[in-house]
Amino acid sequence: MKDSVTEEHLYLAFSHQCRDSIFPLHTSISLFLLSYCDCKLFKVFLVPTGEDVGDQSVTKNLAGDLEVHLISRCQLPVVVQSCSLPAVVAKDDKFCRAGLSVVLRHIIQKTFEADPSKKDLLELLGFKKTCLKACAEVSQWTRLCEISIPLAVERFLTASPQHCQAIPPDILLLERKLGEPVRVHNDDKIRRQKLQQQKGGAKAAVPVLGKEATEESKPGEVHEHPPSSLELSVAFSKLLAQEAPDAINREAPHIRRAKTSDLPLLDHVFAEGLYFTVADLVLLPCIHQFLVSSKRQGKNLVNLPLISSWYRRVQEVPGVKKAAGKCNMELLQLPELMSAPEEQLQDSSSVPDELEEDNDDSHFIGGPRPTMTKLMENGIEAKFSPHPCPSWTLDWTSLPSAVSPGEGKMSRDRALRKQQQLNNLVAAVTKLAKPGDVIVDFCSGGGHVGIVLAYMMPSCQVVLIENKELSLIRAKDRSDELGLNNIWFIQANLDYFNGTFNIGVALHACGVATDMVIEHCLRARAAFVISPCCYGFIQNTVKFKYPRSHQFKEILSYKEHMILCRFADQTAVQLPPERRLIGKQCMGLVDLDRAWAAEEHNYSVQVISMEPESCSPKNNMFVGIPT
Repeated sequence: MKDSVTEEHLYLAFSHQCRDSIFPLHTSISLFLLSYCDCKLFKVFLVPTGEDVGDQSVTKNLAGDLEVHLISRCQLPVVVQSCSLPAVVAKDDKFCRAGLSVVLRHIIQKTFEADPSKKDLLELLGFKKTCLKACAEVSQWTRLCEISIPLAVERFLTASPQHCQAIPPDILLLERKLGEPVRVHNDDKIRRQKLQQQKGGAKAAVPVLGKEATEESKPGEVHEHPPSSLELSVAFSKLLAQEAPDAINREAPHIRRAKTSDLPLLDHVFAEGLYFTVADLVLLPCIHQFLVSSKRQGKNLVNLPLISSWYRRVQEVPGVKKAAGKCNMELLQLPELMSAPEEQLQDSSSVPDELEEDNDDSHFIGGPRPTMTKLMENGIEAKFSPHPCPSWTLDWTSLPSAVSPGEGKMSRDRALRKQQQLNNLVAAVTKLAKPGDVIVDFCSGGGHVGIVLAYMMPSCQVVLIENKELSLIRAKDRSDELGLNNIWFIQANLDYFNGTFNIGVALHACGVATDMVIEHCLRARAAFVISPCCYGFIQNTVKFKYPRSHQFKEILSYKEHMILCRFADQTAVQLPPERRLIGKQCMGLVDLDRAWAAEEHNYSVQVISMEPESCSPKNNMFVGIPT
């Protein structure tokens, strides 16, 4: 155990307590993870959503031996007040982590750093440590775990009896996902083992998961686990840090020759597949509350055999029952359920698929030219406003090295192009900013934009928002070297930032992120200077549908708009000039649609080409001002 660990403060929302859970469920999930990790590194604060913070009894018996304090929202550090909870901040620091997934991943990493012997905790982050790393706006799985399931259960628990008869659609969606085939790294070997097991009629021996699996079993003992399967064997062996049973490791010749397409698919053991991850720890407090409420109401869970099996299986994981006991969660002992006959199951059409697109588009014609011609026939062409200050540039040679993007360890040519890009954005922001303004650098990466702005505009407060931890740490290191005191750092997905600000900035916000930034600016009535990127990644999401503007919607279908987006990425310097010209026109049309959509909210928006255009293949820039 390392002795010198900086104390960090963990802030959790508190609306009410009901039996063995604290609401919102994000708070119960966070406390459950702290108990599972046996983590005492954080000073934990509950932040009541109401006015009353005087009831000290609420902090008792919440999470076992965790000390929990009450604090009002107005007492929060200023940087935390700009974020949705949960949030973590180092004491007297300006680096904040916000949002459930970001905070949970940080708790796991911090616990391991303090005690490197807890290597099993790092396994919770999954393959390449990517579990719940993608933001909810682009990852359906992160959205389901982080947002949809907790909200669905909270609504289910608070609904009147006559309104909570049906199983929430998001619970049904989880049941459906648990029935989908599993894809894991190096799964070909496991699938061949499963084929050999099936051909030979063998049953895999499954290690018992310690004392919590059954009172009679000894840790490491092997027994028949109904239903016996290779997936269980592999998953349980990893949890026990043992080698998987090798009784079937020697493949028969006909197994080695089997085509990959003929191999059996793998079944779910845990939420993400074969291995126990932080996703299971997120879902358990939610599904537990749903099952407790359903049992109390006498509901039949025959429609949820996979969730019921998962719930029983998670309880066998070492540490889960102990953590549940600390949090006063009385886990249920569910009977094994068989799937109901097809006619008894709820119609799967009740599960909404918000991202599914209407494929019935008989008028669609492929390629960019027909789509561009269609727009031209309706008087719409890509148009660019003149650059307001094409020759404006920072005197980079007079600036400290930590201000320059070259400090980010990039090549000289790339650093020069990055300086040219920054010249364009800083020039536009300089014309808009006033002393005292708050400027937010969205998708800030290593802080190339935000650090220049904070250094050049000491009378403004600059906030960097980025969901990649290492990039933001590099930005903070550069800021510390410069001694900047007008800059904050927030590691979070964009949706978890809810602060007020005057100007929003983003350099090469990828795909839908550009539209997320514009939405934040519109909501705050803030001006914006944004350079889009990765047009080919644009697609309909839960919150954003394309085309964006009323004018484009009247002319183009979603598929036609996607053709423009795909070809807008065809601007690389190695492509033929004619192809790059079409790509630039497609970029202009996609961004014109975005500009007109913003103007529908009483904004004046210009689409400008950066100077020089060679500074980037993605050289468009919006400047939007509320009118």
